[in-house]
Amino acid sequence: MMRGGLQYQFSRLNIAEKLIAINVLIFLLDGLSGALLGQSFSHWFHLPKDFFEFLAQPWSLVTYSFFHAGFGHIFWNMIMLYFASRIFLNLFDGQRFINVYFLGLMLGGLVFLLSYNVFPTLVNSNTALIGASAGVNAVLIFVCAYLPNQEVRVIFFNIKLWYIGAALVIKDLVLIGMGENIGGGMAHIGGAFLGYVYARQLFKGNDIGSGFANLRNTIANLFKPKEKKAPLKTVYKKKNTTSNKTDYDRQTKQRKIDTILDKISKSGYESLSKDEKDFLFKAGKED
Repeated sequence: MMRGGLQYQFSRLNIAEKLIAINVLIFLLDGLSGALLGQSFSHWFHLPKDFFEFLAQPWSLVTYSFFHAGFGHIFWNMIMLYFASRIFLNLFDGQRFINVYFLGLMLGGLVFLLSYNVFPTLVNSNTALIGASAGVNAVLIFVCAYLPNQEVRVIFFNIKLWYIGAALVIKDLVLIGMGENIGGGMAHIGGAFLGYVYARQLFKGNDIGSGFANLRNTIANLFKPKEKKAPLKTVYKKKNTTSNKTDYDRQTKQRKIDTILDKISKSGYESLSKDEKDFLFKAGKED
């Protein structure tokens, strides 16, 4: 009964909340296995710094993001992911969120690998890469680049999103310059770069994550059970007016969303009326 209840609660979460739940669960299980068994097997999922070690465990280009160095590491990553995703998912659906998040992770991981193997004396990293920071940065910088003049409340005052994005990138560049966590900082920059480029290309009507989405769908279809074909028989049906109406309603809704997003890009989120904000919020929840 409890298991069914947990599955139901998990199914009600949006994609960002599901990622947060999975990250927290893996963090707890990793810590528990280390305490009970005296060793952790998580190193098989960390992204190694050596390119040839990476070739032996290519899945680590994604799995490294689900492991964290400590409570503070996972706490701040998940807090930032939660607040960035609230803005993101009010604008776009969960599929685009997955594109930005995981492409950011992968580019961040590749930048880490490249920086270590091309400049080993500069990076001088003694550990593998772990943490969701590259994906979090991708989502956060995406919303900062897509809604640069949108103001958000930070403690006691409002601040524009692009200020926050610029501050985070500058922070990482300063830490890299000081020689602190250079490998991790390079991954952060890689994720931030992906988020920025994705947002700016989307303004031009180019979704650079469409190929990644198609690849995911192709892989998912391989694991779907094949439907049994029913015997052929002649059937006379009325024209499906319900389906046509559904398609029409969906197209009408999408046109309205596109109009609102265009208004945001030109005049900022605050230029929207209450009805437009409510419509955008509800549309984000339904996707």
